[in-house]
Amino acid sequence: MGVEKDRVKLNVGGRVVETTWTTLANAGRNSMLGAMFDENWNLTERESERFIDRNPDCFGILLDLLRTGELHIPPHIPEKLLYREALYYGLLDHVRAAKWGPFDGNRLRLSRSLQGQAPGDGTAIRGGPDGGCCVAHGSMVHVYDWMLEEHPPINLDYQRVNDVGWVDSDNVVIGVSERLGRGDGGMGLFSSHTGELRYKFHVCHDNQVKSYTAGALSFSSDYRIFSSCKGRSNEYGVGVWDQITGKQIDFFYEPLGWSLGDADKLQWLEGSHCLLVATMFPRKDNCYISLLDFRDKRMVWCWSDVGAPFAVDEKRVRDAIAMEDNNSICVVNEFEDLGFLDLRSSAATSLRWSSRSRLMKGKMPEEPCYPKLALHGGQLFSSMNDCISVFCGPEWVLTSRLRRSYGGSICDFSIGGDRLFALHSEENVFDIWETPTPPILGFV
Repeated sequence: MGVEKDRVKLNVGGRVVETTWTTLANAGRNSMLGAMFDENWNLTERESERFIDRNPDCFGILLDLLRTGELHIPPHIPEKLLYREALYYGLLDHVRAAKWGPFDGNRLRLSRSLQGQAPGDGTAIRGGPDGGCCVAHGSMVHVYDWMLEEHPPINLDYQRVNDVGWVDSDNVVIGVSERLGRGDGGMGLFSSHTGELRYKFHVCHDNQVKSYTAGALSFSSDYRIFSSCKGRSNEYGVGVWDQITGKQIDFFYEPLGWSLGDADKLQWLEGSHCLLVATMFPRKDNCYISLLDFRDKRMVWCWSDVGAPFAVDEKRVRDAIAMEDNNSICVVNEFEDLGFLDLRSSAATSLRWSSRSRLMKGKMPEEPCYPKLALHGGQLFSSMNDCISVFCGPEWVLTSRLRRSYGGSICDFSIGGDRLFALHSEENVFDIWETPTPPILGFV
């Protein structure tokens, strides 16, 4: 890079600051400071002193962050003011990276807990791409930014929220249940900042728009949205929409004797171009897991515990997730035993349970929460009652557990923006877990 290393003077809010172009270039190409350079990282305009009409105290803190990679906020500087200035300069990513480190399940520490604003048990929590989250309670969705400040809540007019997902840091998709006689339900795209409904996702059958219940959601990197759907006619299956236009682009109808429209879990598999669809107990009496290939509209793999030889009462599948190698699917039962399905076989005997992962023994709690699974960065996470277990390595060995004493059982958890969010059922509270920033080593 042809970076000019001359010293430069900036007049920020009347205070003259002297630094180097190298330090300013640390802000990155997409920042306001990076915009001072051309494509070869040479200064676009040479001036003896550039004037920036912003807060000088905050600029000094951010400049020190660019120099050292460390963030030190003096007590007299409100954090919100600093974050506002960081947003202006395009340095929010730098600030977030300095506050917590890259995600590592074995190094997570409880950062804080937040009391929710809605009564009753929570339905779902979803981590956002920038470190914020949204929490669904009944017909309400509460949205929090990365500073954990709540935005205006989204009220779905007494329609139960079944799932919610982030399209990006500015937009969320919400799937709700249909109310008989009202002709509503389905999915909508909402602003995460204002709660404004931007557009609805319709299901068309026989060239007619149908009301439907939207269940589990999933998103692909090519801007498609998938949702399990239940209608009053033949709209049972999985719908596909273009998240840019909101138009329906495909629909996979539920085969006779199988379950797609009631699915609890959808997961898009980028490597195989398939969608994992899982319907589990107690939504159905049996578990149905399948892979759908939308390129030629066929089910390429399926598994069910119907007629399985093992004791079903002890091995009910509660959640499922496709592993990163796309060769197997991990499932979990109410005892947090992990099981693995070989995608090369659809026989019931292909389910291999791993008793080494059993963490809970003895009597179940009076109001247990069914376990949930997540996969992130080669680490497998499983919630069970009031803790989350972390498994690593080729044999998925238990390496750590996350637990706090307040809030009761964990009904849902999610990973996003290098944070883990855990929603508790007995108390209206959720936890935020972060990886501490690694120490910066000095050299003598």
